[in-house]
Amino acid sequence: MAGIEYEIGELLRQRGLTLGAVESATGGLISHLITNVPGSSDYFKGSVTAYANETKINVIGVKAETLKKYGSVSPQVAEEMAVGGRKALAVDICVADTGIAGPGGATPGKAVGLFYIGLAHKGGAFSRQHEFHGTREQNKKSAAEAALSWLKEYLES
Repeated sequence: MAGIEYEIGELLRQRGLTLGAVESATGGLISHLITNVPGSSDYFKGSVTAYANETKINVIGVKAETLKKYGSVSPQVAEEMAVGGRKALAVDICVADTGIAGPGGATPGKAVGLFYIGLAHKGGAFSRQHEFHGTREQNKKSAAEAALSWLKEYLES
């Protein structure tokens, strides 16, 4: 995985696209990885760590009804976070995550390690489900890497 953030940076530069992130369970790790690249200010416009549901609603524009109906760890919320972040940060592409890093937080039907990654771009908003089985720190790292992998895949397509 090392170096994927450099490849993403190069792809964003080549295509003249800007990137933003809205993070929940990863707590800023995606942004940290992206900004490890010198010159990332050319394409990375910023991020919001929307950890609390109130922040998801008030800052990012996730609908309270969506949170109530599906829960914060859901594909619907991941997509609304990505769409809201794309708008709030005025970027071409926004990546988002929501999940249960652990060790607690599991609910019926939603186990520790369940994450949804959201991706919004001019073509719409999409989400992918992931299940990780590590420690809290490992799950956060795995989710950040999954988000970057999907971003790279999208940029190469």
